[in-house]
Amino acid sequence: MVEESDTTRELTLLEEIERDPDTTQASLAAKLGVAVGTVNWHLKRLIAKGYVKVRRAERRKLRYIITPEGISLRARLTVAYIGNSLALYRDTRQSAKRALEEARRRGYRSVGISGDGELAEICRLTCIEQGFPVADDGSAAAVLEISGRTVTLRETGRRDPTASAEGARPGASARP
Repeated sequence: MVEESDTTRELTLLEEIERDPDTTQASLAAKLGVAVGTVNWHLKRLIAKGYVKVRRAERRKLRYIITPEGISLRARLTVAYIGNSLALYRDTRQSAKRALEEARRRGYRSVGISGDGELAEICRLTCIEQGFPVADDGSAAAVLEISGRTVTLRETGRRDPTASAEGARPGASARP
């Protein structure tokens, strides 16, 4: 079975070859952030399966041509990539919503976000949608923690500045 990173690499290779048939393996490797040998391996597989043809343009220069089967593969890989991206988006939003429901149940009025990248942005947008302010200054008593593809609620031990009574734990009732 081909790993997800392999399919992503193959999609990128097909897109780059379609954009510039005179591209080099070195420039493809730089674009993918992998070794030239990795690009060579992927290209050999694509050629063996009939998705790409190679022609000698000059003595030491090659030209890569995507076959109709390669165009069809690129389309399938693109659809799969979009489907996987949307599934990740939906899963992350659901995890963030569950964590925010838990934060609300525990009496928190704002949260922080631990992590960066696309998943953190999805969490930030979910917070806005749910009416949950995001404390960017590190003062949050509860944090949406992003670990891999998982979003969980973590209490920091800090007092929630929006709690109703001085020193009261979020969610605890204040006594007169």
